[in-house]
Amino acid sequence: MKFSILNRVILLSSSLLAAYQIAVGIDDLEAVPQVCYTIGFGVLLVSCLLLLILGYEVLDSQVVVVVATIIPLSISLGMVWEYLPAIRVPYLVFALAGFVAVLITRYFAAGRPATLVLVVVHGIAGLVIFILPVYLSLSGRVNPGFILVGISGGLIGLGGLLLSFLKMGKPVLPHETIMNLLPGLLLAMTAAFVAGFNLG
Repeated sequence: MKFSILNRVILLSSSLLAAYQIAVGIDDLEAVPQVCYTIGFGVLLVSCLLLLILGYEVLDSQVVVVVATIIPLSISLGMVWEYLPAIRVPYLVFALAGFVAVLITRYFAAGRPATLVLVVVHGIAGLVIFILPVYLSLSGRVNPGFILVGISGGLIGLGGLLLSFLKMGKPVLPHETIMNLLPGLLLAMTAAFVAGFNLG
């Protein structure tokens, strides 16, 4: 299945937004959150470019699945480090253990176990990205615009679930529909991230 011209433009726009966030949008932060956000948006940038260049087939690559796990883990770790200092170390342990678990199951326990581990790791990281900005915005600890980061977390979770159920052989939507939705989800997610971090 090939990308339409519109989807190519959408993926390129997502790449440019991620590049902007790396270059401009994460100044004046502590070292650890800055590194985490840079890694997360850097992997997002590379993922969009790989999709643009190689097409949907790249989603079947185990390497891409493992590397893409870095996006929610890294961004959620940056947020926890910045806003929840009491659980920095436990969440760091979870992020590292989760990444290693995804890596091992992708290569040594393929199939449903690998998909289940991926869903759990992505799910927890996605919930952090979704819930924490909403809580911080509603409690007045940050500007209301930061809630857009939470919306982005919801979009990450939606995209991850669609792809996970597809790989488990129990797609929520037809394969072609999911593939056509993916570029738009990536653009909406990236735009919400960039807007939320800059407004928050």
